[in-house]
Amino acid sequence: MTALPASSVNDDIHPLIDAPTLRQRLEAQEALCVVDCSFELTDPAAGGWQYAEGHIPGAHYAHLDDDLSAGPAEPCASGGRHPLPTREAFLQRLRAWGMRQGDTLVAYDRQGGMIAGRLWWLARWCGLRDVRLLDGGWPAWLAAGGAVATGPGPAPPRPVGDLTLAAPRVALVTVAEVAARLGQPGITLVDARAAVRYRGETEPLDPVAGHIPGALNRPFTDNFGADGRYKPADALRAEWQRLLAGRDPARVIVHCGSGVSAVPHVVALLLAGLPAPALMAGGWSEWCTTPGLPCARSV
Repeated sequence: MTALPASSVNDDIHPLIDAPTLRQRLEAQEALCVVDCSFELTDPAAGGWQYAEGHIPGAHYAHLDDDLSAGPAEPCASGGRHPLPTREAFLQRLRAWGMRQGDTLVAYDRQGGMIAGRLWWLARWCGLRDVRLLDGGWPAWLAAGGAVATGPGPAPPRPVGDLTLAAPRVALVTVAEVAARLGQPGITLVDARAAVRYRGETEPLDPVAGHIPGALNRPFTDNFGADGRYKPADALRAEWQRLLAGRDPARVIVHCGSGVSAVPHVVALLLAGLPAPALMAGGWSEWCTTPGLPCARSV
């Protein structure tokens, strides 16, 4: 694992945009590409229905399996239930949505930000700089009085966008890299799954229950307040420093089940003014199905 320089992951672009600001920018017809990422892990068709029933006018729809993950026969950059597409493949998806150099990309969902976070991370991995998450997602948009469109989304723009790949602005590590360093000082694993899954009490998605030995647990939902928005920076900083208990935040690696719900940890640490962690995108789903890797339980 080669750490990215801090300037490549902590730049001056805030990762969030609030609903009133997004509404103003859309009404001003600024250069924006808005993407609805709504998706239910236990019902893959639900997000498409949710989008059809109501979405931000002009927003495209991104399906986690079809648009934000590599298909079964496609090259991939990670394993697990939702393998990362290659940077080149995801860039083509962004271009198909009409993304052009200098546009602002805004992602939102109805799932507490975890699916939209996947798009945010992928776009940053492709080198895009101005990528935002709608803080509070679809509920925040409705609360701000935002307009609602229904039915199918906008037709694919012609011509396609002109984006090109740039240096990644987020760090990716593989399961093999983590396995090679497991138990060694200097890295801290943080598991973003619910505590009951981390402890091994239940496992609704993967074939083995438990966690990576030595990993800490902080559910991704702990980064959000009761209103569904990210907690204030000082609160996030205090909570993460308490969790790390003196460990170097620059050596944190986050993971979840399949590289989706761990992304709010990346965003939260950025908001807290701490170094952005690397993402082990294959997550528990790749770890627990790799022969020879140890699994722990806390029950």
